[in-house]
Amino acid sequence: MAHIVIIGAGIGGMPAAYEMRERLDQSHRITVVSASDRFQFVPSNPWVAVGWRTPEQITLPIAPLLERKGIQFVARPVSAIDAEANRLTLAGGDTLDYDYLVITTGPRLAFEEVPGAGPVASGGGGHTHSVCSVDHAEAFWAEYQKFLEAPGPIVIGAMPGASCFGPAYEFAFIVDADLRKRKLRHKVPITFVTSEPYIGHLGLGGVGDSKSMLESELRGHDIKWITNAKTTRVEDGTLHTTQLSEFGEPVKEHELGFKLAMMLPAFKGVDPVAAVPGLCNPRGFVLIDEHQRSKKYRNIFSAGVCVAIPPVEATPVPTGAPKTGYMIETMVTAIVHNIAAELAGQPATAKGTWNAICLADMGDTGAAFVALPQIPPRNVNWFKKGKWVHLAKIAFEKYFLRKMRTGNSEPVYEKYVLKALGILRLAE
Repeated sequence: MAHIVIIGAGIGGMPAAYEMRERLDQSHRITVVSASDRFQFVPSNPWVAVGWRTPEQITLPIAPLLERKGIQFVARPVSAIDAEANRLTLAGGDTLDYDYLVITTGPRLAFEEVPGAGPVASGGGGHTHSVCSVDHAEAFWAEYQKFLEAPGPIVIGAMPGASCFGPAYEFAFIVDADLRKRKLRHKVPITFVTSEPYIGHLGLGGVGDSKSMLESELRGHDIKWITNAKTTRVEDGTLHTTQLSEFGEPVKEHELGFKLAMMLPAFKGVDPVAAVPGLCNPRGFVLIDEHQRSKKYRNIFSAGVCVAIPPVEATPVPTGAPKTGYMIETMVTAIVHNIAAELAGQPATAKGTWNAICLADMGDTGAAFVALPQIPPRNVNWFKKGKWVHLAKIAFEKYFLRKMRTGNSEPVYEKYVLKALGILRLAE
């Protein structure tokens, strides 16, 4: 009998637990450990930030969902990992032994890398907001309601080293749409500030015609932008950023005044994972092979934002490669197949396709891209926009939450619909 422990209960950890339980017989124990006792559907955080959703609508209690499937749950942070002894230490000093460890923690938000940025509660300086967690989205919503009484400039974007640019674009358009509905848009100049070398780069070197389409959308919504932006510090009401040339040379210094700001931070690995000798790269992301296995520890696997993926290309201001939802699910499926194979005495050969499907809401329309695989060169490179994407994003939110409630990480109809489109989880 093996004990499989999964750290993290988000978009990677919950599906991993469900898929593992479905594939392994009941003689094997599965335990999920998470610092939070609620699952958050992170893609809906931008809607929470403007009051279009409440936290209760996009979160679920984890314990009853997992326990119903025969999966143990521990709602406590991990304080240390002893990879040589196959043991976790939990907050409070208790320990938990494992035979296999699956790390799906997500990232640590590195607000400290830009002085003054980020919520104080998350180690930042308090002058900018984030939509990386439901708590951060709630904090924005609280301040946004006061802002609506006395509107002014808004700055939205992504810091140097950021890797998740889609939500920044999404949030800029959602705020724009919300202000238009409230007849306040004319009082609110919006500036999009990004470390990307050009609009629509997305940390992916662009997808299809993303550059021209997103530039056109920003112009059409009266949103100014600054690219190659090396944000250096944030003060109360002022964001300082240096715009670089394509050769990395300073071109212009910007001091952007704002009444409200949402800047996505760079990511790092969470502390107890980053502290394991030989497990991670210098930024604390887990080094994995093509089978999602740690390069040093044969019984540790990892998926999601916490894995190390090199940038798609060198950029004047550092950018990272994003890990999108479906890409994470392909990683999870590979891990489950590989652990199941080893338990059956067979070699671990499964590889995730790392295919990416992304739906970005833009308030009353939306943008979608399909990148197969996500990291170029690609077999499919497609970017489209339209009202249908906005509706699809709403439908996907309800669909994914239902998957988490029912404990089915890949319903049969999802599998066959995506297969008909040539989108598979595992490499053939």
